[in-house]
Amino acid sequence: MIRLTYFKGIILFLLAFPTWGQDLSPLRFNEAWKHKIFTLAPEQPRFPSQEKQRLLVFSLHTGFEHWVIPHTEEMISLVAQKSGAFEVVRSKDIAWFEPDSLAQFDALILNNTCSKPDHRHLFWDQLKAQFPLEDSIPMMQKASRYEEHLLNYVKEGGGLLLIHGAVTTLNNSSRFSAMVGASFDYHPPQQLVHVQLEDPSHPLVAGFPKEGWSHIDEPYFYKNAYQNLDFKPLLYFENSQIRDQRKGQELKEGKTYVSWIRAEGKGKLMYISPSHNAHSFENPALLQFFLDGMQYVVGDVSCDETPLSKQ
Repeated sequence: MIRLTYFKGIILFLLAFPTWGQDLSPLRFNEAWKHKIFTLAPEQPRFPSQEKQRLLVFSLHTGFEHWVIPHTEEMISLVAQKSGAFEVVRSKDIAWFEPDSLAQFDALILNNTCSKPDHRHLFWDQLKAQFPLEDSIPMMQKASRYEEHLLNYVKEGGGLLLIHGAVTTLNNSSRFSAMVGASFDYHPPQQLVHVQLEDPSHPLVAGFPKEGWSHIDEPYFYKNAYQNLDFKPLLYFENSQIRDQRKGQELKEGKTYVSWIRAEGKGKLMYISPSHNAHSFENPALLQFFLDGMQYVVGDVSCDETPLSKQ
C-alpha cells in the first residue's frame, strides 16, 4: 500500500511540474518530515545480521553545500534505528579519520562530502580552514595521511557507502577514484530522471519495481576510473534522455550508472547517487535500497560483485 501511494504521488507530481530542468524547493527539516520518513522506512533488515553494526555518518562539506545533507543524515539514522540493525554516530570532524577512530566502526558513510573545486581534497580544505597560518607542506602531508587512512580502512575490511556528492571528496586522487570506481565530471541541470535497474534479479535492487522509477535529480556524469567500469552496476539512466549535457560531450546513446558496488581488498564499497533532493526519500523503495546498501557494506549480503569490465 505504501509503494502504491508513493507512485500515485509521483503521477500527481509529474502533472504539477514540467519535465525540463527543475530545481525543487528545499523541504523543511522538522519533526513532521522525520516522522514521515520513519513511517516509510523498512520495518526490518532483509538480510540476516549477526549483531548490531556501528556506522559513522560523516557529513562535512568544504565545497558545494547540498541542502539535503541534514535530511540525508537523518534518513540514514531513522532507517538504521527502525531496522534495529545499526548504531549510528554522526560527525563532521576529520579527526575520526585516524586509524584507531575508524576502527571503531563497521562502515563509514560519506554524506555529500563535497570538496572545493581548486584542490578537490576535503582533508586539505578543512586543515587549511582550521589552520590558515600554518605552513602548507605539513598540512598537505597530514591531508595525505588522512587519505591513506581512508583507503587502508576499506582495504582492511571496513565498509564505505558514498552518497551523491561524496564522489567528489578526493576527486583529484587517482587512488580514491580507483577505489570508488569513478570521479565526478559534471552534471546538467536538475531534471526528471528515469532510473532503471541494470539487473532486476540482483538482490540489492529487489525493493524497486522492475521498470524502475522517475524523480527529479541531478544526473551525474563521471570521469577517470569510471572509464574502467571496474564495478558491478545496479542502477542507470539512458544518456539519450538527459537534456542540456555539456557541449562537445553530449552522449546520445548508452547508459550512465548512478549506483554500483565493488569489493576493495577485504572491504565492500557502494555508491548511491540518488538523490540531490530529500523529496526522493519519500519513496519507500529507495529507503529499502539504502538499508540494503548499509547491510552490503558491512558484509551482511552475499551477492554477485563481478565488475562490468570482467563480464
